Amino acid sequence: MPERSESDSRKLLRRLRDTLAEPGAGQERLDRITHLIADSMGTQVCSVYLFRDDETLELCSTQGLKKESVHKTRMKLGEGLVGRVAKNSTPINTPNAPAEKGFRYMPETGEEIYSSFLGVPIQRIGEKVGVLVVQSKDQRHYSDDEVYALEVVAMVVAEMSELGAFIGEGEALSAPHKNPVMFRGGTGQEGAAEGRVWLHEPRVVITNPVGDDPVKEQERLNKAVADLRLSVDAMLSTNHLADQEHQQVLEAYRMFANSRGWLRRMEEDISRGLSAEAAVEKEQSQARARLESVPDPYLRDRLHDLDDLSNRLLRILTGQGLDTGADMPANPILVARNIGPAELLDYGRKLRGVVLEEGSVGSHAAIVARALSIPLVIHAELITTEALNGDHILVDGDQGIVHLRPEETVARAFREKIAMQAEAQTRYASLRDLPATSTCGKTVSLLMNAGLMADLPSLAGSGAEGVGLFRTELQFLVRSHVPKRGELAGLYARVMEAAHGKRVVFRTLDIGSDKVLPYMKRVEEPNPAMGWRAIRVGLDKPGVLRMQLQALLRAAAGRPLSIMFPFVAEFDEFRDARQRLLDEVESERALGHKLPSILEVGAMLETPSLAFAPEAFFEMADFISIGGNDLKQFFFAADRENERVRKRYDMLNASFITFLEKIVGRCERAGTPLSFCGEDAGRPVEALCLAAIGMRTLSMRPASIGPVKHLIRKINLDDLRAVMDGARTEGATNLRPAVMDWLARQDI
Repeated sequence: MPERSESDSRKLLRRLRDTLAEPGAGQERLDRITHLIADSMGTQVCSVYLFRDDETLELCSTQGLKKESVHKTRMKLGEGLVGRVAKNSTPINTPNAPAEKGFRYMPETGEEIYSSFLGVPIQRIGEKVGVLVVQSKDQRHYSDDEVYALEVVAMVVAEMSELGAFIGEGEALSAPHKNPVMFRGGTGQEGAAEGRVWLHEPRVVITNPVGDDPVKEQERLNKAVADLRLSVDAMLSTNHLADQEHQQVLEAYRMFANSRGWLRRMEEDISRGLSAEAAVEKEQSQARARLESVPDPYLRDRLHDLDDLSNRLLRILTGQGLDTGADMPANPILVARNIGPAELLDYGRKLRGVVLEEGSVGSHAAIVARALSIPLVIHAELITTEALNGDHILVDGDQGIVHLRPEETVARAFREKIAMQAEAQTRYASLRDLPATSTCGKTVSLLMNAGLMADLPSLAGSGAEGVGLFRTELQFLVRSHVPKRGELAGLYARVMEAAHGKRVVFRTLDIGSDKVLPYMKRVEEPNPAMGWRAIRVGLDKPGVLRMQLQALLRAAAGRPLSIMFPFVAEFDEFRDARQRLLDEVESERALGHKLPSILEVGAMLETPSLAFAPEAFFEMADFISIGGNDLKQFFFAADRENERVRKRYDMLNASFITFLEKIVGRCERAGTPLSFCGEDAGRPVEALCLAAIGMRTLSMRPASIGPVKHLIRKINLDDLRAVMDGARTEGATNLRPAVMDWLARQDI
């Protein structure tokens, strides 16, 4: 068979475009396409396999194989030659398919008479759509030109699948993006919301995959690349104050933008008949497929660089900027691959929820989402390639589930859930001014967590008795430079004023691990959560800690002040940090500044080691707050960023409850006030159990105060403690079954 010329490739693409434009049902159009490709490439067989689900490919159309095998033949990802093409995102070209390793014979297709095989992936910017295959009876290698031509055709077929993805038995290429899709991710912030999609970076939609005039398309590409390079140079020139590491990253970014190989490959794609936009997307998709299998973290970071450059180039070519001219819907739910804290704060409380493809439970975005009290789902893979602005969307932050374009029955059930939650919140509002006193007469103080000025109105509305944790790092994370002492003092003063005399506990800067400041050099560590973070950074780099302590003292201006040091692992760290604070008090006194009327200095107990500190620690600390999220992950050695293990261990594990009881006992003997702060404090059943073992102060998100108070007021904590003790005596390793059974018998 002679090699295909460039004009033949362009001719095939034009015929393909014309076929796509013809009327007809989805299956009929797909059958025309396979017939067209086989005819144009001179092969006996052309088949299209599409993903039915993440792991299963289905034969959806064929020219040459037995028609009765369509929508009957299926294979798993990695199974057979077609499955290998899909799994590895690379072509397979062989003259003798049956002799190839992993070949799977499918008798229902009648393919045993075809020897040569060429399969290429159908993909769109990393999204695996399916596999395009041609086969012939003669044993031969397909030429490089033929492989290239089929890849170009697969690119157009991928765009076609964007216009109507395969949806099920007997159907393919139906209406674009109209089918319901459910995404299973992880919980970043609890809550439920219904709304309309608002894409943080709207996906560029390519409407002209085929180029009629290669010379004109080449000129468009060259002009767009020149504009891209100018914008990258401008970005570099405005970042001249960046540290050396940041500068090196930006230089690597510019290197990609000036890559001749990148440009040459796109020029070749255009010469084969693709439009400039389709050529950019083809290279982006193939580069993603190559790099996503690379374990080296540096190369994977470069994938994001290349991704971003390609998106910028596509926006220049199409004129589809970040601002598409669309109006944000009245009830927007933000959908993004990832987002920084400053960008998320820019949206503010107008958002109903957030859905991210990436992210983590401790990420900047999760911290801000909690501060804004909006549901957040993370790890919703590929949602940005599926969602369009304005799509109907349901976000279940409790379950980590997202329904895109849901069926009415699903939407109705979801609305009932939201209505029940709203009704419950209305009931809880009536308890706002009542104490959280159990039926046995024990009162629990319920505080709220905060990190933004915008949180403070919730202090009155939720019925919280104060702020048990004010996260000061958010003010550092959302800035591109270190905030000035005066700025911080003004902010902290406004926080105290907004609290109207209620106690606010300020936690000093908790940075490091997953919370890296934009202007702070990243320290590469094998396990950042157990690395150089929080008080360790403050003690090693005392400048910022000193500035923050001065700002807090000046903000108090004669009012009571409570300061808490995070991630204290041993007594000496607390003693050192406390002394630095006392030194600043003396310095402020010498300057004639007004000092706090009362100064409380506390520590967060987040490491098991601190529970075994000398008695002197418990006597010296004015108060102690258990940081439940970190303490639990270190107690069980289960990384809370790891979805595989973080839900494996329960707070009501008998060993963990016993450990918490020991901390309660040590604080009681020393007369040191103790509180529990973390996600478990806001979960009603867990909160009950914490109260039952002697925790008299709990700090949580504002929305949790009502449900927790409601349950405490209905329960006899002495009886619950007896149930928990009884379960342990009987050898239970987890107390939850016994607790839940007892609550059910109380008709709760």
